[in-house]
Amino acid sequence: MMAWSSDKLVGTWKLVSASLSTEGGERNDAPFGASPTGFLTYTLEGRMSAMISYGGRKPLSVSDWSLAPAEEKAEAFGTFAAYAGRYTLKEDRVIHHVEISSLQNWVGTDLVRLVRIQNDRIILATLPTATDGKIQTWELVWERVPDNS
Repeated sequence: MMAWSSDKLVGTWKLVSASLSTEGGERNDAPFGASPTGFLTYTLEGRMSAMISYGGRKPLSVSDWSLAPAEEKAEAFGTFAAYAGRYTLKEDRVIHHVEISSLQNWVGTDLVRLVRIQNDRIILATLPTATDGKIQTWELVWERVPDNS
Protein backbone atom coordinates (compact mmCIF):
# COMPACT_ATOMS: atom_id res chain seq x y z
CA MET A 1 0.00 0.00 0.00
CA MET A 2 1.17 3.45 -0.80
CA ALA A 3 0.12 6.66 0.92
CA TRP A 4 -0.63 9.69 -1.25
CA SER A 5 -0.37 13.34 -0.41
CA SER A 6 -3.14 15.68 -1.49
CA ASP A 7 -0.77 17.75 -3.65
CA LYS A 8 -0.71 14.87 -6.15
CA LEU A 9 -4.51 15.03 -6.46
CA VAL A 10 -5.09 18.80 -6.27
CA GLY A 11 -6.27 20.20 -9.57
CA THR A 12 -8.80 19.41 -12.25
CA TRP A 13 -8.97 16.09 -14.06
CA LYS A 14 -10.83 15.16 -17.26
CA LEU A 15 -12.43 11.76 -17.64
CA VAL A 16 -10.69 9.46 -20.13
CA SER A 17 -12.70 6.28 -19.55
CA ALA A 18 -15.15 4.60 -17.19
CA SER A 19 -15.55 0.85 -17.13
CA LEU A 20 -17.04 -1.91 -15.04
CA SER A 21 -15.22 -5.21 -14.60
CA THR A 22 -16.08 -8.49 -12.93
CA GLU A 23 -13.91 -10.94 -11.03
CA GLY A 24 -14.03 -13.17 -14.10
CA GLY A 25 -12.41 -10.48 -16.27
CA GLU A 26 -15.52 -9.31 -18.12
CA ARG A 27 -15.29 -5.58 -18.96
CA ASN A 28 -18.17 -3.26 -19.77
CA ASP A 29 -18.39 0.50 -20.39
CA ALA A 30 -22.07 0.79 -19.32
CA PRO A 31 -23.82 2.91 -18.14
CA PHE A 32 -21.76 5.84 -19.41
CA GLY A 33 -21.05 4.44 -22.88
CA ALA A 34 -17.83 4.30 -24.87
CA SER A 35 -17.17 8.06 -24.85
CA PRO A 36 -18.14 9.50 -21.46
CA THR A 37 -17.12 13.01 -20.46
CA GLY A 38 -16.52 14.37 -17.02
CA PHE A 39 -14.48 16.50 -14.69
CA LEU A 40 -13.12 15.84 -11.21
CA THR A 41 -11.65 18.62 -9.08
CA TYR A 42 -9.72 18.44 -5.81
CA THR A 43 -8.76 21.61 -3.89
CA LEU A 44 -6.00 22.23 -1.36
CA GLU A 45 -8.73 23.06 1.18
CA GLY A 46 -10.00 19.46 1.05
CA ARG A 47 -13.03 19.95 -1.20
CA MET A 48 -13.91 17.93 -4.28
CA SER A 49 -16.52 17.80 -7.04
CA ALA A 50 -17.21 15.26 -9.76
CA MET A 51 -19.42 15.31 -12.86
CA ILE A 52 -19.81 12.44 -15.31
CA SER A 53 -21.88 12.46 -18.49
CA TYR A 54 -22.80 9.62 -20.81
CA GLY A 55 -21.26 9.96 -24.27
CA GLY A 56 -23.78 10.97 -26.93
CA ARG A 57 -26.46 12.48 -24.67
CA LYS A 58 -29.52 13.85 -26.46
CA PRO A 59 -30.63 17.46 -25.95
CA LEU A 60 -34.09 18.10 -24.52
CA SER A 61 -36.80 18.98 -27.05
CA VAL A 62 -37.46 22.33 -25.34
CA SER A 63 -35.13 25.04 -24.04
CA ASP A 64 -36.85 25.25 -20.62
CA TRP A 65 -35.93 21.94 -18.93
CA SER A 66 -38.92 22.20 -16.57
CA LEU A 67 -41.27 21.92 -19.58
CA ALA A 68 -39.57 18.85 -21.06
CA PRO A 69 -41.56 15.61 -21.23
CA ALA A 70 -41.04 13.28 -18.25
CA GLU A 71 -39.31 10.65 -20.43
CA GLU A 72 -36.71 13.19 -21.58
CA LYS A 73 -36.08 14.34 -18.00
CA ALA A 74 -35.67 10.73 -16.90
CA GLU A 75 -33.15 10.07 -19.68
CA ALA A 76 -31.24 13.27 -18.84
CA PHE A 77 -31.10 12.26 -15.16
CA GLY A 78 -30.13 8.69 -16.01
CA THR A 79 -27.18 9.75 -18.17
CA PHE A 80 -25.53 12.26 -15.83
CA ALA A 81 -24.15 12.06 -12.29
CA ALA A 82 -22.66 14.82 -10.15
CA TYR A 83 -21.64 15.18 -6.53
CA ALA A 84 -19.45 17.31 -4.28
CA GLY A 85 -18.18 17.49 -0.74
CA ARG A 86 -15.00 17.10 1.28
CA TYR A 87 -12.35 14.46 0.71
CA THR A 88 -9.74 12.74 2.84
CA LEU A 89 -6.80 10.52 1.96
CA LYS A 90 -6.04 7.30 3.78
CA GLU A 91 -3.16 5.17 2.53
CA ASP A 92 -4.04 4.18 -1.07
CA ARG A 93 -7.60 5.52 -0.88
CA VAL A 94 -9.40 8.79 -1.36
CA ILE A 95 -12.70 9.07 0.48
CA HIS A 96 -15.32 11.42 -0.97
CA HIS A 97 -17.63 12.66 1.81
CA VAL A 98 -20.74 13.49 -0.23
CA GLU A 99 -22.61 16.67 0.77
CA ILE A 100 -24.66 17.25 -2.41
CA SER A 101 -25.42 14.89 -5.27
CA SER A 102 -27.67 14.34 -8.26
CA LEU A 103 -28.29 10.97 -6.57
CA GLN A 104 -29.88 11.92 -3.26
CA ASN A 105 -29.08 8.48 -1.80
CA TRP A 106 -25.37 9.41 -1.85
CA VAL A 107 -25.79 12.54 0.32
CA GLY A 108 -24.24 11.92 3.73
CA THR A 109 -22.32 8.86 2.53
CA ASP A 110 -18.63 8.20 1.98
CA LEU A 111 -17.54 6.97 -1.45
CA VAL A 112 -14.24 5.11 -1.10
CA ARG A 113 -11.97 5.01 -4.14
CA LEU A 114 -8.68 3.13 -4.51
CA VAL A 115 -6.13 5.50 -6.09
CA ARG A 116 -3.34 4.76 -8.54
CA ILE A 117 -1.27 7.55 -10.06
CA GLN A 118 0.43 7.07 -13.42
CA ASN A 119 2.23 10.17 -14.73
CA ASP A 120 -0.49 12.71 -15.62
CA ARG A 121 -3.33 10.28 -14.93
CA ILE A 122 -5.11 9.03 -11.86
CA ILE A 123 -7.12 5.84 -11.77
CA LEU A 124 -9.91 5.64 -9.23
CA ALA A 125 -11.52 2.27 -8.58
CA THR A 126 -14.44 1.34 -6.38
CA LEU A 127 -14.14 -1.42 -3.85
CA PRO A 128 -15.50 -4.71 -5.22
CA THR A 129 -19.28 -4.86 -4.80
CA ALA A 130 -21.80 -7.66 -5.37
CA THR A 131 -24.36 -6.64 -8.03
CA ASP A 132 -26.76 -9.10 -9.69
CA GLY A 133 -24.82 -12.00 -8.22
CA LYS A 134 -21.47 -10.80 -9.64
CA ILE A 135 -18.56 -9.09 -7.89
CA GLN A 136 -17.96 -5.86 -9.83
CA THR A 137 -15.51 -2.97 -9.71
CA TRP A 138 -15.78 0.44 -11.37
CA GLU A 139 -12.58 1.95 -12.75
CA LEU A 140 -12.40 5.57 -13.87
CA VAL A 141 -9.31 6.94 -15.58
CA TRP A 142 -8.75 10.71 -15.30
CA GLU A 143 -6.15 12.88 -17.02
CA ARG A 144 -4.85 16.07 -15.44
CA VAL A 145 -6.09 19.27 -17.09
CA PRO A 146 -3.07 21.56 -17.52
CA ASP A 147 -3.15 24.88 -15.67
CA ASN A 148 -4.57 27.80 -17.68
CA SER A 149 -6.24 25.56 -20.26
